[in-house]
Amino acid sequence: MTRHTLNWMALFSAVALALPGIASADHAMMKDGMMVDHAGMTLYTFDKDAGGKSMCNGECAKNWPPLMAKAGEKAEGKWTQIKRDDGSMQWAYDGKPLYTFVKDKKAGDMTGDGMKDVWHVAKP
Repeated sequence: MTRHTLNWMALFSAVALALPGIASADHAMMKDGMMVDHAGMTLYTFDKDAGGKSMCNGECAKNWPPLMAKAGEKAEGKWTQIKRDDGSMQWAYDGKPLYTFVKDKKAGDMTGDGMKDVWHVAKP
């Protein structure tokens, strides 16, 4: 292995140990100080969500798709799963349900940040 490869392996190992709830999770990770899903798409929080409940359902969820939890995925640390109105499960971090935004077309897009003053990029 090259020195460059070893440096990257060491970096990824350090991140995995420092952030086990994020780095080892299949549903999300950190990138540039913000949370992204497994495809690198920006994750958002919604100010109207409260008490571990999503207030974004129906038409809202078509524009702001929830970060869905798959059967068998386990919550740990600040990661939790909440039950949506339709009975499906959604990931939340530190009590805040997480979403993507339909107008974000590629990894790194943040077009939903500040939308209507109630949508914000998710940060740990």
